[in-house]
Amino acid sequence: MSSLIKFKIDGAECMAEAGTFIVEAARQNGIYIPTLCNMPGVKPKGSCRICTVRINGRLMTSCTTPVADGMEIESNSNDIKELRKSIVELMFVSGNHFCPACEKSGNCELQALGYLYQMMVPRYPYDFPNRGVDASSPKIIKDQNRCIQCKRCIKSIKDEQGRSYFAFRNRGNHLEVVLDEELAATMTDETAELAMKNCPVGSILVKEKGFATPIGKRKFDHQPIGSDIRV
Repeated sequence: MSSLIKFKIDGAECMAEAGTFIVEAARQNGIYIPTLCNMPGVKPKGSCRICTVRINGRLMTSCTTPVADGMEIESNSNDIKELRKSIVELMFVSGNHFCPACEKSGNCELQALGYLYQMMVPRYPYDFPNRGVDASSPKIIKDQNRCIQCKRCIKSIKDEQGRSYFAFRNRGNHLEVVLDEELAATMTDETAELAMKNCPVGSILVKEKGFATPIGKRKFDHQPIGSDIRV
């Protein structure tokens, strides 16, 4: 017996397996819902709120909400797009994101969302936090100035025993993602590359490999974010 259910996103008829989270169900139907903290294969957390949609008048995160039969989802209204834009602006002002000087420029998902939502000058004052840059690892540099605390590195970069290379430290305004010193000493080149790839911004960089792909030939230099999903 088929477990496919029908639902709508912005009026478009869609189908997916029952229990599929909305952001993935949308992707399966060629509809792009932006997200920064979510990634395939790891448990969703709903921390960045970029994927917020409206269901029956309620704003909910689509990466943590499963589709239901007959559900009507609103994702592309002007007020939701404005909400997402304001979140992107808050992320820019709460860190030090100087795109022209960043190795991740052109491959940065936060930067790409800034372009997608036509962010010019953020409406909020810049915080200019004084955060550290940890270069003690033999393989990577961890720049806290660019970290958006999405948890993607914590959830996806683990050793063979399932231990995470990254973890949260401190709380509140002092919260930061740090690299485990013991595990960092044994980190392979492949793991370092994966950590940089999974980071949506330029907070994790592989040492001694700057600008391996020249600007102008990077992922978002010619195609907007989400263009690989839209049909």
